[in-house]
Amino acid sequence: MVESNLQRSVILPSEKAFAYKMRLEAMDRQGQRVDLTSTPVVSKSRSNEELADKVGESREQIRRFIRLTELVPEILQMVDERQIAFRPAVEISYLSEEQQYTLLEAMGYNDATPSLAQAIKMKKFMQEGKLTDEVIQSIMQEDKPNQKEKPAFKDERITKLIPKSIPRGQETDFVVKALEFYNRHLQRSKAHER
Repeated sequence: MVESNLQRSVILPSEKAFAYKMRLEAMDRQGQRVDLTSTPVVSKSRSNEELADKVGESREQIRRFIRLTELVPEILQMVDERQIAFRPAVEISYLSEEQQYTLLEAMGYNDATPSLAQAIKMKKFMQEGKLTDEVIQSIMQEDKPNQKEKPAFKDERITKLIPKSIPRGQETDFVVKALEFYNRHLQRSKAHER
């Protein structure tokens, strides 16, 4: 089962994480068998190296994937859906379950996901014993200079018609009002033609 999952072309990060973890645990158990034909106990780092060679990933990347198994299911799903980037998710995995749920609430409240820098900052606060609900909320409210707000519409024909004075988030309302106005105009024109 684990082997066939790793052979598929599109594998979710969570699937890879649990497959690597199971495979590594199986390799470690095999290395611990002591009978007449077995070799001495294989160390964990040796198992990591063997797995890395077999799957074509670095030991460090395998370690990162396995860290994802420490995420609460809701955050792990966000990683699978590419709502949270891989590296920030690895850093988030070091937070306690309670802290992860607090972060999940803060993400919803702020309509934002943590950048790598924010995730590292939270992990550092956690290691120092200073990561409170308020600190998580404060970190999630920080402006991220590399993150621009996404336009409501991807089609350039629409975005170029929206005045720059319309704030992000109100673009859809502007377009709806414009279409309503246009439809009323069409109805009046038809009424005048009769």
